[in-house]
Amino acid sequence: MKVDVYGIDGKTTGKSVDLPDDIFGIEPNEHAVYLDVKSIQANARQGTHKAKERGEIKGSTRKIKKQKGTGTARAGSIKSGVFRGGGRIFGPKPHAYSVGLNKKVKRIARMSALSAKVQEGTLKVVEDFSFEAPKTKAFLDVMRNLEVNNKPLIVLPEFDNNVFLSSRNIQKANVMVAKNLNTLDIMKANSLVLSVGAIEKIKETFTNK
Repeated sequence: MKVDVYGIDGKTTGKSVDLPDDIFGIEPNEHAVYLDVKSIQANARQGTHKAKERGEIKGSTRKIKKQKGTGTARAGSIKSGVFRGGGRIFGPKPHAYSVGLNKKVKRIARMSALSAKVQEGTLKVVEDFSFEAPKTKAFLDVMRNLEVNNKPLIVLPEFDNNVFLSSRNIQKANVMVAKNLNTLDIMKANSLVLSVGAIEKIKETFTNK
């Protein structure tokens, strides 16, 4: 499909770029998107939570009262979890939350996310651009001109330090390199702005898989 290319001034350049239908024009698979987002979020968890159980608490192991005749439940150690300062009963232990996902499912999920943005009309293509120096105002002007003021994701072909630094102070604006593009970031963005060079990188990524 043909899509108009915009300049950073917000005006069409008179040029167009071809978005491959097998990447940007498929029927979105919502379940694949769900699985990929779930996998990304799970893999981001550290899993380092830990609470001490009764065997790890410092304290006397002396039996604190006689077994019978007190009218209350028997108790063998002050480190029991039923007492204040005792160990945690069935407390959390460090473990991995990572969820494995088939490469083909990840591929379908990313294509579904890109296709969904095209169908929603929230995808724009812009000419490759850079800034002479890091400047927040310059990045704000680009967002305003392209009418992507609310949670935009701008994808560049290569890392550009000036563009990244210019966007850093803008809340909810996200700039990333095409090779790092993932389903979660695409779905979180209200507007997806792809540079012409980034589209070529995306094509290469899916071609090489």
